[in-house]
Amino acid sequence: MDWAGMYEQFAQIAKSGGDLAFWQDFYFKFYQAFIYSDRWLQYLKGVGTTLLVTACALLLGVALGGVVAVIRTAHDQQPSGRRNPLLGLLNIIARVYVTVIRGTPMMVQLLIMGMVIFASSRNFTAVGVLTLGINSGAYVSEIIRGGLMSIDPGQMEAGRSLGLGYITTMRVIVVPQAIKAVLPALGNEFIVLLKDTSLITVIGGKELLYAAQGVMSRTFEAMYPLLGIAAIYLVLVMIFTWLLGKLERRLRQSDRR
Repeated sequence: MDWAGMYEQFAQIAKSGGDLAFWQDFYFKFYQAFIYSDRWLQYLKGVGTTLLVTACALLLGVALGGVVAVIRTAHDQQPSGRRNPLLGLLNIIARVYVTVIRGTPMMVQLLIMGMVIFASSRNFTAVGVLTLGINSGAYVSEIIRGGLMSIDPGQMEAGRSLGLGYITTMRVIVVPQAIKAVLPALGNEFIVLLKDTSLITVIGGKELLYAAQGVMSRTFEAMYPLLGIAAIYLVLVMIFTWLLGKLERRLRQSDRR
């Protein structure tokens, strides 16, 4: 069957003002949104950019959040009367960072970064990655800090009694236990971050929503491109949720051993 020929036939009917049957209208708009001129390649490129932005922002967020969480946890666990002034200063900076980022909308942060701080930059996707990473870091820091604080203080004392330093004890004993506790919350943050990548379109980031908007501007039809990317996001989230579930089950099995 000549699919392109059918599209051209339905296009001529629509252009002449004729009425299309439901299935003909569906085929015409679907073909126009995804197949005509290989437009599916635009969506595929958008998926690649979305995954790249998510991965880079996640790495930045976890690194930044981990540092902030360790600083705040170390400050809170100091013995009374023996406060480190440098650690106190770093703790103040970390608390201000978390408060400001969590207290302002992601959209506003993107606009400030894209139109004020990096107004001269043309690499909008990189600006989006940086903004998403900084935003995610604030939430990840609270997730990790909650996990670190949930570990029995006796674990830290046991490590120190064996002659291990604070950093070594955290790395070898405390952090591995905390990661298992906070993995579901970190997985949820990753899914939220994946969906938030759509916001970088407002500063010119070329991800999945950008691809859909490009198709919409050519076809003047919004429903199929938007429903299409919604389905793509849903599939991606389902895949990552399944992978996260497998990882959690594997970690539980290692605990039993």
